[in-house]
Amino acid sequence: MNFAMTVVGIAVFIFLIWLFNCINVIKEWERGVVLRLGRMMPAPKGPGLVLIFSPIDKLIRVSLRVETLDVPPQDVITKDNVSAKVNAVCYFRVVDANLAISQVQNYLYATSQLAQTNLRSVVGQFELDDVLSEREKVNSKLQTILDLDTEPWGIKVTKVEVKQVDIPDNMQRAIARQAEAERERRAKIINADGELQASAKLAEAAEALQRQPVSVQLRYLQTLQEIGTEKNTTVIFPVPIDLVGQWLKLPAAGGK
Repeated sequence: MNFAMTVVGIAVFIFLIWLFNCINVIKEWERGVVLRLGRMMPAPKGPGLVLIFSPIDKLIRVSLRVETLDVPPQDVITKDNVSAKVNAVCYFRVVDANLAISQVQNYLYATSQLAQTNLRSVVGQFELDDVLSEREKVNSKLQTILDLDTEPWGIKVTKVEVKQVDIPDNMQRAIARQAEAERERRAKIINADGELQASAKLAEAAEALQRQPVSVQLRYLQTLQEIGTEKNTTVIFPVPIDLVGQWLKLPAAGGK
C-alpha cells in the first residue's frame, strides 16, 4: 500500500507539473501560434489564458506591437552621381502572426535586410537636392515598397524616415557656395525690381508735376521747410533760375 501510494503521489505530482506547464497566459499585445504535431493551427491563440497540451502542442509567442528598426548607414550613389551615407528608421508591426512565423524564418532580420536594400535602391533614384529637400517623397516611396514586399509575411510597415544624409566635405563646400550664389542672385533680382518700381513711380510723379506746374513750387517750398528744421546748421539761399540765366548771358553779350 505504501508503494502504491508513493506511485500515485508521484503520478499526481508529475500531472500537476504537466498541467502547470500547459497553462499559458498570452498578453494583450501578443498572439500565440500553436503547432500541433508540427501542423499550424488555423488561428493564433490569445489574449488571455491558453491551454497548451505539451509535448503535442508547441506555442510560439509573437508581439503585435510596433517594432522600431534602425537601418544602419548605407553607401549610396545618388542619381546625379554624388556619393553619400544615408541611414533611416523603420516602424512596422505584425498583423498576421501565422504568416510571420510560417512564411519567413526570422521576420525581424528579413525586414532589416530588405530595408537596407531598398534604402540604397530608392535613394539612388533621386538627386542629392531632392533627397535633402524632399524627404517626405523619399520616405513615402520607401514605405510603399517595403509594405508591398513584407505583406506576404503578415507585416505592415507603418512609417519609414530617412534620419541623416552624410556627404563628403568637398560636396558640402560646393553646396555652400551654391547657396551663397543663389542668395546673391535673389538679392540682385530684388534690388533690380526695386529700381524698376522706383523708376515707374518717378515717371508717374513727373507726369503729375507736368500736368500741374504749381505743384512744383509747392514741392520746392516743402523741401525748404524740411531743410530749415530747428537746430540745423545748413543755410539755404533760394535763387531764381531765370536770374542765374541772365547772369550767364552777360559775358557773352559783352564779348560781342
